Amino acid sequence: MHSRFRDRHDAGRRLASDLHAYANRTDVIVLALPRGGVPVGYEVASALGAPLDIFVVRKLGVPWQEELAMGAIASGGVRVLDHDLIRMARVSEADVARVTAAEQAELERREHQYRDDRPFPDLDGKTVILVDDGLATGSTMRAAVMALRQEGPARIVVAVPVAAPETCNAFRQIADEIICAETPEPFQAVGIWYDDFSQTTDGEVHELLERARQAAHATT
Repeated sequence: MHSRFRDRHDAGRRLASDLHAYANRTDVIVLALPRGGVPVGYEVASALGAPLDIFVVRKLGVPWQEELAMGAIASGGVRVLDHDLIRMARVSEADVARVTAAEQAELERREHQYRDDRPFPDLDGKTVILVDDGLATGSTMRAAVMALRQEGPARIVVAVPVAAPETCNAFRQIADEIICAETPEPFQAVGIWYDDFSQTTDGEVHELLERARQAAHATT
């Protein structure tokens, strides 16, 4: 029987119990996908005694079919392109550049809003726990993992409170470890597994990152 979560904080606390092997390790960092992943990541980072930051990912959609991702850009200045898809869909270089520029502007707006002007953390040799509030198709998380690989972490652990079973399994090929606290069947949608799935605001994201940073300073 799969149990529901009260809200994203409850989900994060429950997810953290599956991640206790990573507690109190100096090489671990929690990166949350904003916005919904941040309250989950905040609880995970608090429980593990790990720093929290955000990983902003913007999918690059094919101009005439935007849900079809031809690549992604992410925090840290990373761009990943699916050259086969771009060739098959006959997307011009000018279109790729235009879509990238538009998404880059949105990425920078969010980065600035969430982390002010703090630099992106150095992930070289780190174990990164990548957190979101759930996985349906997993396309954004897939883009995040591809982008994150370029940053040189030692290990990428994808961790979510709830996921479609087949999506959870697919990540075994992509991430070094995948942890899905609940994999209900039938899955339907992430939101139905939460009593409260209201939109996380930009303000909440900023506040939780600030709180996590202060807590980290207090312990160092």
